Amino acid sequence: MSHRVIIKNAVKKYGNFTALNGVSLDIKQGEFFTLLGPSGCGKTTLLRMIAGFNTVDGGEICFDDKVINGLEAHKRDIGMVFQNYAIFPHLTVAENVAYGLKARKYPKEKIPAKVDEALDLVQIKNLRDRKPNELSGGQQQRVALARAFVVEPGVLLMDEPLSNLDAKLRVQMRTVIKKLQRRLGITTIYVTHDQEEALAISDRIAVINEGNVMQVGTPEAIYKKPENAFVAGFIGVSNFLECDVEGENPQAARLNIKGECSLTCRLRAPFSGKGVISARPEQLFFDEKEGLPGRISISTFLGDFIEYEIELNNGQTIQLNEYTKDVREVRQDGQKVLVNFDVNAVSVYDSASREVISW
Repeated sequence: MSHRVIIKNAVKKYGNFTALNGVSLDIKQGEFFTLLGPSGCGKTTLLRMIAGFNTVDGGEICFDDKVINGLEAHKRDIGMVFQNYAIFPHLTVAENVAYGLKARKYPKEKIPAKVDEALDLVQIKNLRDRKPNELSGGQQQRVALARAFVVEPGVLLMDEPLSNLDAKLRVQMRTVIKKLQRRLGITTIYVTHDQEEALAISDRIAVINEGNVMQVGTPEAIYKKPENAFVAGFIGVSNFLECDVEGENPQAARLNIKGECSLTCRLRAPFSGKGVISARPEQLFFDEKEGLPGRISISTFLGDFIEYEIELNNGQTIQLNEYTKDVREVRQDGQKVLVNFDVNAVSVYDSASREVISW
């Protein structure tokens, strides 16, 4: 049976360096939960603490209502898929998958059927007698998945499992992983630095930076409503523009951008001062009457949308995407344009705190 994983103020230190600074998360039973962040942010450290490979210097890690801080790694009800697969080169595919069952004293006579079932799940039953050096990278990753799934862990931990695969195979394998996880209902905690991968595969995401949780939410919420400038900049592409905020009336705040354009938006509370607008490329549009003046530097036709790089009059470069279903032709490089904003979609941040102030 899958576990709910509760992390309460988890701390990890290496000498004077704090790798995790009081992280708290509540991961639901059966959820596909991703730890996302740049290299060195603490996401793998946290995963290894959950696995029992790293000690906990503060706080608690619980499976359901049981604190597991001091429980040895092999006694935790987990399966683990590593970045480098970690499959045994001298064993066949079937023997690799059977290894965890034997270690857990699973009935010997039932192991072959259990192994075949796992290999069927990842669609490599025909490779059961091959050695790892006879397999492609994607096939080796399927072996690692089968070995983790076969023991029916209460929690499945995955550390950058697709980073060694080429781009096309990564997309295929993330679909395989998501389908398997949904079918089996295992609580899964997945570590990656790949934003697209996290958005595609997760039920919820925790964005981590410098040992702190910056935001937790669904992929849609993380992308559309980032709670701070770090999340806005790390997830996908964002254009950041400085503005002056006149928000004594938060229901109709004015955003003045370098004296060339002004917008009206709703704020969470009254605020006046320096702000930063974050606008994704699809949240900008060309306007015939008003907006930020600029010139198209380069246009790139990408099939379903056209990506424009625009140099504003103030020298800043921004990106705007226009979808081909909505337009008849590609705008020419060098064309002068006015760029406006979907005010209901963009986010506004306090320039000092970098925290969101808009709805």
